[in-house]
This record gives sequence, C-alpha cells and structure tokens, in this order.
Amino acid sequence: MNPEPKPAAEASMGELMTQLSSQTSRLVRDEMRLAQKEFVESVKHAGIGAGLFSAAGLVAVFGLGSVITAVIAALSLVVPVWAAALIVAVVLFAVAGIAALVSKKQLDQASPTPEMTVANVKQDIHELKDAHDR
Repeated sequence: MNPEPKPAAEASMGELMTQLSSQTSRLVRDEMRLAQKEFVESVKHAGIGAGLFSAAGLVAVFGLGSVITAVIAALSLVVPVWAAALIVAVVLFAVAGIAALVSKKQLDQASPTPEMTVANVKQDIHELKDAHDR
C-alpha cells in the first residue's frame, strides 16, 4: 500500500514527480473513458437518426408512387389508361435522363486528386528549398 502523500512542502522532488506522473496518467485514463462514453452515445444517436432518415426516405418513395398513380388516373380521364401510363413513363424517363446527364457532367468535373493542395505543397517545398539555399 502506498502511504499517504506528504504535503507539497514536505515532499521531495522525486515524490512530487511520481505524484505528477500518477495523477497525469489517471487524468488521461479518465478523459479517455469519458471520450469513449461520449463517442458511444454519439454513435447511438447517429444510428437512430440514420434509421429514421431511411424510414422517411422509404415513405417518401411510396408517396411519390402514389402521386404518380394519381397523375395516371387523372390523365386516364382524357385518354385510355394505357396511354396515360405510357405518357407518365415517358416523362419520368426523360427526367431520369436529364438527371443522369447532369450527374455525368458533375462527375467529369470531379478530380480524383486534390490538385490545389498538391500545387500548394509543391510551392511550399520549393519555397523551403529556396530559403534553405540562401
């Protein structure tokens, strides 16, 4: 068993360093435990949020299907049902095609490497070499 620590005025430098080391270690362990608990709690909330977001997306898809069905039903008052369904399908495919073209354009503009960062790092290295050579 460790004896009670002496008051700071009576403790030697070695004892003070030992106390500092043990208290620092305990503080770091306690902070790590706290961070772990906070992380677990955060992940729990993120999981629940992701699940609810997925459920909302699924319900939105069903809602969109219902709206599409309503549009087909409304058009079927003017044209045969098969023609109404075909018209709605053509419009949906056109929207999907436009979205695909826009997304392809965006993907073509994406760069696999962070070009500005690479250029900045090269410039920094060049400046450091120049400063070192002076």
